[in-house]
Amino acid sequence: MFDFEKLNIYKFIKEQNIEILKFLHGNENIDYHIKEKWIKASIGSLTNLTEGTARFSNEEKKHYFTVSRGNIFECVALLQTVYESVLMSREQYKAFYDKYERISKMLLGLYRSKDDKIKSYLV
Repeated sequence: MFDFEKLNIYKFIKEQNIEILKFLHGNENIDYHIKEKWIKASIGSLTNLTEGTARFSNEEKKHYFTVSRGNIFECVALLQTVYESVLMSREQYKAFYDKYERISKMLLGLYRSKDDKIKSYLV
């Protein structure tokens, strides 16, 4: 088993990605470019997390966790655009938004945990 597979956040992001992909592929009314960008950002959140877990230095890990979190922010902006264009229900928007918010907080916690490890070496 790879290290990233042990992370709850990996499982959570993967589940969110599957739901997003199903939603996007099942909705012909959403502009192709928005779909493409959203899919890229969504998959990027997962792949950057996994790449970060493969790195040896905490600074490198933090970099990839930051990029992953940036991908989540992109997803939220696209989610809001689609919702405000009346291309999804309020309930669907809230479900996706709440999961993105949780993922963002989890990534921030992961990032901060690397700060604590760095500080422990400096003391």
